[in-house]
Amino acid sequence: MVMADLCRGRHLILLWISATLVTISSAMPPPNPIKCNITVCQLSNSYGIWGDRQICHAPKIVYPTTEEELRQELANANKNNLKVKVVTRFSHTIPKLACPSTGNAAVFISTEKYDSTINVDVEKLTVTADGGVGLRKLIDTVEKAGLSLVAAPYWEGVTVAGVISTGAHGSSWWGKGGAVHDHVIALSLIVPANEADGYAKIIKLIPQNPLFNAAKVSLGLLGIISKVTFQLEPAFKRSITYNFTNDNDIEDEFMEHARKNEFGDIQWYPSRHTAVYRYDNRVPLNTSGDGVNDFLGFQSNLILLSKSVRATEKGFENTRNLGGKCTMASSFVSYKKLIANGLKNNKLIFTGYPVVGPQGKMQTSGSCLYSSPIDITNTCAWDPRINGLFFYESTAKFPSSIFGDFIRDVKKLRDLVKPENLCGVDIYNGFLFRFIKASNAYLGQGEDSVVVDFNYYRANDALTPRLNQDIWEEVEQIAFVKYGAKPHWAKNRNVAFLDVPKKYPKFNKFVATKNQLDPKNMFSSEWSDEILFGKRTAKGDGCGLEGMCICSEDRHCSPSKGYFCKPGLVYQEARVCRFSSSSSS
Repeated sequence: MVMADLCRGRHLILLWISATLVTISSAMPPPNPIKCNITVCQLSNSYGIWGDRQICHAPKIVYPTTEEELRQELANANKNNLKVKVVTRFSHTIPKLACPSTGNAAVFISTEKYDSTINVDVEKLTVTADGGVGLRKLIDTVEKAGLSLVAAPYWEGVTVAGVISTGAHGSSWWGKGGAVHDHVIALSLIVPANEADGYAKIIKLIPQNPLFNAAKVSLGLLGIISKVTFQLEPAFKRSITYNFTNDNDIEDEFMEHARKNEFGDIQWYPSRHTAVYRYDNRVPLNTSGDGVNDFLGFQSNLILLSKSVRATEKGFENTRNLGGKCTMASSFVSYKKLIANGLKNNKLIFTGYPVVGPQGKMQTSGSCLYSSPIDITNTCAWDPRINGLFFYESTAKFPSSIFGDFIRDVKKLRDLVKPENLCGVDIYNGFLFRFIKASNAYLGQGEDSVVVDFNYYRANDALTPRLNQDIWEEVEQIAFVKYGAKPHWAKNRNVAFLDVPKKYPKFNKFVATKNQLDPKNMFSSEWSDEILFGKRTAKGDGCGLEGMCICSEDRHCSPSKGYFCKPGLVYQEARVCRFSSSSSS
């Protein structure tokens, strides 16, 4: 069995290398998240399935092209007592923030065609853009003007308004920090109004306005963000080097790493006992190098490869084959080291460190977005049309002062079971640590923080348990319950949002602003209320399997398949679905 696992792992890595060598810029683009027929429009997230696997829809969608048309569409919705959700060309959030209330009294307002205006002011070092402008388009326009946007998320498949609404971020404790919304210096918001004001009006907000700190991370619940102005800096380059080393002192070294490297991050592969320190700093514009950051996970992949990886992991899940999953993890980590995780010198291939390139090409990536529908052999690995990768994303924000304790707990869990039980997360990106500064946004982080992301296998069927399910549920509860970490608003399973209002000291100020700007709750739905208010919903059979609840009875897991509700191993207050020979074991 071990030899078979090794052969399969080598086959996958060879297939990935071959795919990398033959991948070209044209490939099948991701599907549009909106699909309409004569009677209804259905919205999906980028993975094609929401957390609760329920359908999200509205009877109608409109496509305004100007700010005034946006205002008119909101006015029309207000006049006719319709619920409203703003949607874009891209993938929206993983939770159902973008879903309107059930029923027929709702409309999607899309900003897909509202993306024509980008005004760069070179003297003031600012750029103002329409809310529907894509992040890549904004960055390229700014760079052509000899300027740079300092902060951006690692995935560029977002819009200007969307990226700030959900608190998206890169990594930095320097300057204004890694959160994009903290580089916003003005924005325009279209909000409902009374009949005398035409049922909708445009308000312009700057930091001195008491509404500003609510609006810049608003989850789409205050109105429609129509214009955003960012502070820029003179253009610069970045120099990146990855150091693959052991994880012995990662819980003590993360803070120093963040302080010494302006854009540094850390990837931790716990089953491999490996830490990857990213030394990432700005260098002068005249520094030699024309590199790009074409992150491996965001490249177009051969559909055959994505399907093979998924089928292989699914097979190991079904046969409870830990060794097979560990072989996959080992192969993928080795491959990432070989190709520097997608960094390319001079835009072509990786030839050695450091990789130096313009800020606009090094800060964010997403090459699988820019594809031709003619080529149907390549696409994003998670494209829901191909039965490729399918996984959960958990993302937690910790005050930096307690993050080391979280790492120690995960290490204790790893050592108490065995490292092989954590191989599942290392097939993806392990644990990714990024750094963001304290923010004055009401729904932002109140202190310098560390954000940890980890991805792990999701079953095709809601009632199918996962191998080592209890491990990731315990890690999730260590983060969000024991340490009270804040959830990333655009990611996570529902359990991450339980009791979330208690984690934000200025939460009541946000709600007060929401009541002021949207008194009829036009932008709210039962789905967004679940997330914003962290409500505990009724528990049902199997609800613990997909993070819709924390189990308290065996029926919340899958007793018929040997999964029972058990205490955590390190954090014993946790309640997790663990595979066991019997309920009393």
